[in-house]
Amino acid sequence: MRKLILSMAMSLDGFVSSADGNNQWVFSGDQDAIAWKVENMWNASLIIMGSRSFQDMAPFWPTSTMVFAPPMNQIPKAVFSKRGPAILETAAKGIRDAQAGQLQPGAESWAEAYVASGDLAEEIARLKAKDGKPIIALGGASFARSLVAQNLVDEYMLMVYPIVLGKGLPIFSDLPAPRPLKLVSSKVFPLGSMAQIYRPA
Repeated sequence: MRKLILSMAMSLDGFVSSADGNNQWVFSGDQDAIAWKVENMWNASLIIMGSRSFQDMAPFWPTSTMVFAPPMNQIPKAVFSKRGPAILETAAKGIRDAQAGQLQPGAESWAEAYVASGDLAEEIARLKAKDGKPIIALGGASFARSLVAQNLVDEYMLMVYPIVLGKGLPIFSDLPAPRPLKLVSSKVFPLGSMAQIYRPA
C-alpha cells in the first residue's frame, strides 16, 4: 500500500500562494533546497494534482530543461478532474505542438495520465491500494485543501520560505476540527527556507 505525501511550498504565515495565485517567491535560487526537493520527488511512484495545476503544467514540462523536468516528466501522473479524459487534450496538444527535438524523456506521460473523475476519497483509496513508492500530491491550493479536509494525507512535506504574504491561498482552512501533527524531520537551507515533514499524530 502506498502512502500519500502532500508536497507544498508555503510562506511563514501559512499561504501556498498570493490571492492571485502568484508564487514566484518559491524560486528563491537556493540550490540546496532545490536539490532536496528534486531528490524527494524521485521517491514517488505517482504524481497527482488537480485539474487547474495539470492544465498549467502539461504544456510546460514536456519541453522544459529545468532541474525538476526529469521527475516531472518521467514519473506517472494522475489528474483529478470532473471533465474526464477530455482534460488530457491539453497535454496532447502541447506535445503535438512541440518540435520532436524539444520533447524531454517521459514527456508523453502527461498525455497518458490517469484521469480520476470519481469521488475524491474513493479515487485516493484506489491509488493508495497499489504497491510501490509513495504518491506525491503537488496541488494546487484547492485540490490540496480537499485532500487535507478529508484527512487523506499520510505525510506533509512542507517547504517553508522566509516570506510573509499577509493574505493568500491557504490549504488548512477547511478543517472540521484541529488536527495534531507530529514533526518527523526538519532541515534548514542556506537562504533560510525550511523543509518540515509532518505526519498525523
